[in-house]
Amino acid sequence: MTDRPYNVLFLCTGNSARSLIAEALINREGQGKFRGFSAGSSPGPAPHPYTLNLLKGMNHDISFARSKPWDEFATPDAPQMDFVFTVCDTAAAEQCPVWPGQPVTAHWGMADPVKVTGTEAVKRLAFAETYRMLRSRISIFVNLPIRSLDKLALQRNLDEIGKETQPTA
Repeated sequence: MTDRPYNVLFLCTGNSARSLIAEALINREGQGKFRGFSAGSSPGPAPHPYTLNLLKGMNHDISFARSKPWDEFATPDAPQMDFVFTVCDTAAAEQCPVWPGQPVTAHWGMADPVKVTGTEAVKRLAFAETYRMLRSRISIFVNLPIRSLDKLALQRNLDEIGKETQPTA
């Protein structure tokens, strides 16, 4: 596909938890072969505090973390995406912008940890479980032999990754 790092965009509605966690993970797990981005269809004012706390606790640099609209990545001067993944069902059902370059897309829907109710421990556990599930999916993804797969085989693999068991919320 390319000699540069693959650009990967993760989308959800608020861009406050799942997509930001995925962005941090792919930038680490991808070891320079992948460059992650995230955005939301209706982003909030800032990342969820539990997201930032979790990422810091897992030794991620959080200087990248900000909630941003997905339109930011649909402009001619935006980085050209190779892959676009929706990580929430709401964003997947929305009319997405047209992404320059016709990236490969897949839906990796997950429960929203922001919506979990209960004690602080229960809420933090939901964020940790989201991190665990995304790390598993991203680890599988970054280890696919992307260059040797035709587009149809690649799409099948990405769809299968998205079917991995969802965390309970």
